[in-house]
Amino acid sequence: MTVTQTEVPLDEFEALAAVAPDNLQIELINGRILVTPAPDGDHSEASRVVARQIIRARDDLWLYEERGLAIPAYRAGRARVDGAVAPDGYFRGQPSWADPSGVLLAVEVTSGGEADAEVDRMDKRDAYAQAGLPVYLLIDRHRGEAVVHWEPSGGRYQHEARAVFGAKIPLPEPFGFDLDTSELA
Repeated sequence: MTVTQTEVPLDEFEALAAVAPDNLQIELINGRILVTPAPDGDHSEASRVVARQIIRARDDLWLYEERGLAIPAYRAGRARVDGAVAPDGYFRGQPSWADPSGVLLAVEVTSGGEADAEVDRMDKRDAYAQAGLPVYLLIDRHRGEAVVHWEPSGGRYQHEARAVFGAKIPLPEPFGFDLDTSELA
């Protein structure tokens, strides 16, 4: 992962992101450019496990994979969230970096090295809380656990729950069901 030490203006980031190769993900989080490899097959399978359960519980919602979100809080940011759960059709007509206000749940699945996982654990968690995303679910493949954060206030999530892979973890409203992580173990 490459992280610059200086803040990058939004227009310069968007020019870079527009020409980035498909095998890299380019994001702007808290003023820093983050470059990570494209997800592997196990990453996609973890997203599938989450998506299937959410859609079964709430057929009015969809998990949109690899969705770009404009994260306006704490510096202009751009996050490519692994999964954005929103009502069917929410992203229709939106630009590449969409408005996150209708997203009910952001899903991240760790990949790459430990430094990449720390971005998901801390930087993205904080950016999503600052943007007011109601729920953030982290599938942490490095630690073998699922972590859910909810109720953002003052730029921080007020609650957190953890479950090792193989256990169930409750997802708060508007979901209101236990996510089964047994397929992730």
